[in-house]
Formats: sequence, C-alpha cells, structure tokens
Amino acid sequence: MASASSSAEQETLPPGVLRRAIAASAMGNATEWFDYGVYAFTVSYISATFFPGDTGSATLYALLVFAVSFVVRPLGGLVWGPLGDRLGRRQVLALTIILMAGATFCVGLVPGYDVIGLWAPLLLVLLRMIQGFSTGGEYGGAATFMAEYSPDRKRGFCGSFLEFGTLGGYALGAIVVLAVELFSSDPFMSTWGWRIPFLIAGPMGLIGLYLRTKLEETPVFRELDAEGEVESTPTHEFKDLVTEYWKPLLLLGGLVIALNVTNYTLLSYMPTYLETQIGLTSTASLSLFIVGQLVMMAVIPFAGGLSDRVGRKPLWYGSLVGLIVLAVPMYLLMRQGFGWAILAFAVLGLLYVLQLSTISATFPAMFPTHVRFAGFAIAYNVSTSLFGGTAPAVNELLIEWTGNTLMPAFYMMAACAIGLVALYFVAETAGASIRGRGIPGIDTVPHPTALAEK
Repeated sequence: MASASSSAEQETLPPGVLRRAIAASAMGNATEWFDYGVYAFTVSYISATFFPGDTGSATLYALLVFAVSFVVRPLGGLVWGPLGDRLGRRQVLALTIILMAGATFCVGLVPGYDVIGLWAPLLLVLLRMIQGFSTGGEYGGAATFMAEYSPDRKRGFCGSFLEFGTLGGYALGAIVVLAVELFSSDPFMSTWGWRIPFLIAGPMGLIGLYLRTKLEETPVFRELDAEGEVESTPTHEFKDLVTEYWKPLLLLGGLVIALNVTNYTLLSYMPTYLETQIGLTSTASLSLFIVGQLVMMAVIPFAGGLSDRVGRKPLWYGSLVGLIVLAVPMYLLMRQGFGWAILAFAVLGLLYVLQLSTISATFPAMFPTHVRFAGFAIAYNVSTSLFGGTAPAVNELLIEWTGNTLMPAFYMMAACAIGLVALYFVAETAGASIRGRGIPGIDTVPHPTALAEK
C-alpha cells in the first residue's frame, strides 16, 4: 500500500516537470501514430509503388504489410517490457523512439518495385517489422511513464494528453499528405510526393528523443528501485505475471480488442473505406478525417478530466454501448453524402474518445509497479497484434467475401461486446495510488483529495 508521504511527494511534483513529462510521452506517441496515419493515407500510392498487379490485389497486399508490423509487436513487448521494469522506463523509451522514427524515415527512401524488383516489398516489410518491434515497447512505456508522473487525482486528465498525441500524429499525417497532394502534380505524388510525410518522421523522432533524455526516471519507479523491490530477472517477472497477475493480463487483452478494432477501423481503415466503398475522392476523405480528428482532439482532455471525477468505467460503458447501438446507423449515414459522412464519423469518433482518453490512466493501473511495463506491453501488444493491426485487412476481406459494406460496423460491434464482458471484471482505479507492489484499486487506496472530490 502506498504511504502517505510518497503520495504527497507525487502530488507536489513541480508543474514544469509534469508538463515536460507529458510532452515527452505525447511526442513519442505522436511520432508512432504519425507513421500509422501516413501509411493509411498513402496506401494507394504504396500499393502502386511496391506491388504490381491489379489495384484491388495491390491494395490488399499493402494493407497486409500494414498488419505485418503487428506480428512482431508482442516480441517487442516481451523484450522492452521486462527491460523497462528492470532498467527504468526512460532508457527504454529513448531507444524505442529512435528505432521507430528511423524505420519510418527509411520507408520514404526505399525504391519502388520497378527499380529494384522484389527487394522493394521485402525492404518495406522489414522496416514495418522494425517499427512494430519498437512500438511493442513505445506505447506501453509511454503510458506507464505518463501514469507514474501524474498525480493520482489528475491521472485521467494528464494521461489524456498521451492520446491527444495519438490523434495529433494521425491528424498531422493527414494534413501533410493532403498538403502535398494539393500542391503537387499526380506524377510527382506517385513518385516522390507520397514519400515526403515519411521523411518528416526523422526530425519528429529527434525532438521526442531530446525531450525524453532531459527528464529523470519516474518518481514511482525511483521509489521502487530505492527500496530494492525491482524485478531481478525476466524469468522471475514472467513467472509472477503468469501465476499472480494472469487475470489483469486477460482483462486488459479483452479491453484492447474493443479499443483497437474500433481504433484501426475508424482511424486506419476509414480513408480506404471512404474511397473504395463510398466513392469519395482522396482529398475529400482526408478532409473529412482531419475535421473528425480535430473535433476528437478538442474533446479528449475534457473526457480525461471527467474520468477523474466519475471514474474510468462509466466512460468505457458509455463508449462500448454507444458504439454497439450506433455503428450501423452511422455507417448507413456515411452513404448519404460528404456532409453526412463528416457527422457520422464525428459521432463514432466522440464515442471512441471516451475509451481513448482514459487508456494511460486505466491500463497501467491494472498492474503493480514491479510488473507494470511488462504486463501492459505484453497484454496490449498480443491483443493488438491479433485484432488491431489486422482490422483494416480483415474489414477489406469481409467486404470482399460478403459483398456487404456494413461489415466494418458489425466487426466493431462484436469487438465492443467482448470489451463489455472484460470491463465488468475490471476494478475502478480513479484516484487510486499506483505506487508500490500492490494492485491499484484493490491493494492500494485512493488519494484523499480524490476521495473528497467524489
């Protein structure tokens, strides 16, 4: 159980340090999702550059390459997670952002199939695997870093800025791709134009690295390390996770199915869906996406702050039930025209924000400090690998097999139903201490200020 003095120490953390911790976490997350967004928005150019053949097959191959990076994410979680619990969060995050940004930068340099033949798609797959391996530690580490720097009573609000970075990275990717499309010719866009957004990831990664190296290790980890209670070996940590913390591993995996099927259906597959199934132009689909993303970004800090007052679980219940009820009506509404498509995407996006805004407050708090990074990284990445990164390709295949363009809505509904089952068994952790070796919300107590606010 967290001591009063340690909790008070966390609550009195200098605002400047907290702001820098938030910026360092969010910048890395923005770089990660900038890459995923840019890939999603340029998939038609990537398919034409790296995969010869008819457009439909080439698009499917490009989406499968998108999914390839998720195959190695669990491996990244298995490597980076235990390292983060033994060596510290900051050192791991410095390495992951360099690998991630460097691989994204190199995607923009790989020659096409017409220049180097089969080596082109093979190099693309290799770089996507490096991105996936680094992301296996990046997201869980950034969320853990953010949560362990945040005051208990404001963990939802502070943590929401990590997801502000997620949406910001996606939106920036869309804006850059749209700007290049508007100010370049079609031949240039097909050769070098689509590569420009990938090259921008290099400087973004360097900025994130600079911010992270200027910070100390999280107060929560430093405290555990000073008490000599850090996990000694990966083997011992894996044994603890499997024997003592298998339940939060499974529950987090269930929540991530709902979270990431929704995420990758709405944020990664949607541009392809709008262009291939609804018939919108690339410019129109990107414009719609940008408007929806900006609306979500405006709302996300308020949703995170609301979770500090009413709890994480009520927001999750509202999101999951709302998506199950409204997914099909909103997909039908998208067919009615550009304006209606903006409205439908905004409704689904705002419902999704209720989950998204609480990730870095909810997920790290499901594990005690000594196994937090590894528990989060492993459960999150295994579930994401199986159900998240595959969502664009699965949605495309389901539509091809059934001829039903509503399949993405049905797939999202099924994932949210699984999330509802998992959520029922998850402990409420709003205001709970996340220090020490106790499970937050079960073996730890809320901060007194958080209790007074409820």
